[in-house]
Amino acid sequence: MKLIHTLACAALSLGILFQSRAESTPSVAKPAADQPVVQIAILLDTSNSMDGLIAQAKTQLWNIVNEFATAKQDGKAPRVQVALYQYGNNGLSKEKGWVQQVLPLTDDLDKLSEQLFALKTNGGEEYCGWVIKDAVSELAWDASSKTYKAIFIAGNEPFTQGPVSYVESCKGSIAKGIIVNTIHCGPEQQGIDGKWKDGAALADGRYLVINQDARIAHIAAPQDKDIAGLNSKLNSTYIGYGAGGSAGKARQEKQDANAAAAPGGSTVLAGRVASKTGTNYSNAGWDLVDRAKAEDFDISKLKDEELPEEMRKLNAEERKAFVAKKTAEREALQKELGALAKEREKFVAEKMKETGKDTSLGAAVTGAVREQASKKGVVFEKK
Repeated sequence: MKLIHTLACAALSLGILFQSRAESTPSVAKPAADQPVVQIAILLDTSNSMDGLIAQAKTQLWNIVNEFATAKQDGKAPRVQVALYQYGNNGLSKEKGWVQQVLPLTDDLDKLSEQLFALKTNGGEEYCGWVIKDAVSELAWDASSKTYKAIFIAGNEPFTQGPVSYVESCKGSIAKGIIVNTIHCGPEQQGIDGKWKDGAALADGRYLVINQDARIAHIAAPQDKDIAGLNSKLNSTYIGYGAGGSAGKARQEKQDANAAAAPGGSTVLAGRVASKTGTNYSNAGWDLVDRAKAEDFDISKLKDEELPEEMRKLNAEERKAFVAKKTAEREALQKELGALAKEREKFVAEKMKETGKDTSLGAAVTGAVREQASKKGVVFEKK
């Protein structure tokens, strides 16, 4: 059986392919009462022959997140939460329809990247109706009608497979205000015949077609070397604390390495680093600089053993000063990196005019996201 910079055939195994949930559930920073939220669930077919789709998801995750870097809704930056499912994989449970929730809705982007890089393909039955039903019923979808909520499901087998009706699943999704976008990895007419277009139409979504095996245009830019160097300095401003401190820092560095080692590594790393300059890259669960931004945070309440060695001998005021210094360093580096990212984006945009139409997962997802979220009052920076 065959068969996401990703979120689509397209948008974002362990051992025997996630026989159990990821070893720890990522934390979700609770947005402020008046902060808008964007919620996206990525449903990836991980049956045989979908390696190209997964490869695109690994490298294009950051492009999708970066779409919201300068976006505003009611004058405020939205908090982006992403969930990840895999389906159609023989390494999963037959009783659960060959479907698995890899990650619930989370703003832990490093954890999301980690799990995308862990995905592997294996033959199986692709039950689109079942995985949509699970995503709708299991995830903590925001109740507000102003929230952009969307599912992106990518695959290449008929949408009709399995005991759960795709018609009922798609209708149930839009009834809760959750759009379903379908991404067919293959010929457009084949996807239409396989009811992928019909599934999107039932849930106010877009029917998208991508070439999962297309060679993605990764363009090296003059800014790449400076971006990589400043990224290392940026990482040094993260202060691990508590039980998850060391693991969080290690995960951050590992996902940098994964990005750099991926096809077109400098391009992928540049996209990931650009995400680090925005509000949606937050690690309050393990980093003191991000945690200290919360109004209820009191560093004096942390025990010595919860702090890194370099802070344990400091008194309360010295600890505050230490965090303040790292905060200032980070903000300066983020500003410098943000300027480089804009220069790089302009350079790449000119070069991309020479490559023709982008038929990748990232392009498919970002196009749909901008159009649909705009209808919810999300204002994007013009490209």
